[in-house]
Amino acid sequence: MRAERGVVLLEVLVALMILGSAALALVELESAGLRATAAARDRELELTDLDRLMVAYTLLNRPELDQRLGDRTVGRYVVNVQRPERGLYRIAVGSLITVAYKPAASDDKK
Repeated sequence: MRAERGVVLLEVLVALMILGSAALALVELESAGLRATAAARDRELELTDLDRLMVAYTLLNRPELDQRLGDRTVGRYVVNVQRPERGLYRIAVGSLITVAYKPAASDDKK
């Protein structure tokens, strides 16, 4: 009878250890999911900032873009404006790059 009690106690301890291991794995999985969600949220905010900055620069007119040629630090981002050809402006903000066409004013065509 005593031997059975010892075996039952051992089985209960093994079952608790298995449940504890499974719970630990579940907590780790949940933690990894929360970290991934936080990283995705941070990246989304960064892309939103980059997009706003890109839109602001593409809405500038030709003289304003000419004043901003080269590298310029805006907040925590570096904006690079180049003019590869007359009327074309290459605007790079972080990992976003676009080319904007700004035609010359009618009095500039002389």
